[in-house]
Amino acid sequence: MSDLLRLDATLARAARLDNFVDAAFAFAVTLLLISGDPPASVDGLMAALGRAPAFAAGFALIGMFWLAHRDYSHFAAKRGGWSTFLSLSIVFVVLLYVLPLRVLADSSLYWISGRRIGAAVVIDNVSMLASLYTAYAAGFVALTLLYVLLFHQVGRPGMAIDDSAKQESSKWKSIFVLMTTAGLVSMVLAQWGPMRRAPWLPGVAYVTIPIGIGWLSWGWAANEKRRRRA
Repeated sequence: MSDLLRLDATLARAARLDNFVDAAFAFAVTLLLISGDPPASVDGLMAALGRAPAFAAGFALIGMFWLAHRDYSHFAAKRGGWSTFLSLSIVFVVLLYVLPLRVLADSSLYWISGRRIGAAVVIDNVSMLASLYTAYAAGFVALTLLYVLLFHQVGRPGMAIDDSAKQESSKWKSIFVLMTTAGLVSMVLAQWGPMRRAPWLPGVAYVTIPIGIGWLSWGWAANEKRRRRA
């Protein structure tokens, strides 16, 4: 009976932590979408709606981080102090990361649209762009590295629900290692790369992420086929 009570208490603490993380991600999405006063004219409304593609890109990225934590919650049978610290650190970083994410998304839309849409903050020189790339990459690397550490916890004895959970968490860990590497490359390119000749170069580092995930997925599928044949 006492074991059941301890299990219920453990699950209740995990559920409260997950609810807090979910609320923080919801607030991050709010920060991504809403800032300042509402539009005071129809032209202002149209300009705000024109920023929808930038919001969609940021929303998709924040949503991906939230989905990763949701899956972690399903994989982890129990939470220790270290995993709780990592989850709270993710909340802290994501609420900071949303700020450079929003500015970078708006600035990218401003440039792609020929300076017609977006850009509450106008990036008018290479030095400002390099600083923006660096701030964004710092938040991105911090967040993805926290996820690497979080999913690493699932592989420890007693943490995972079953072997399948360990395998899935290992896949998530590999994806976040890839993302951390891309962020570090972008930061290096922003600070020491040929920014004046190719100011878009730090952003290209992030394009390698879906390519890398596709390559990892192909490898996982091939391994699964070999396992089934065996």
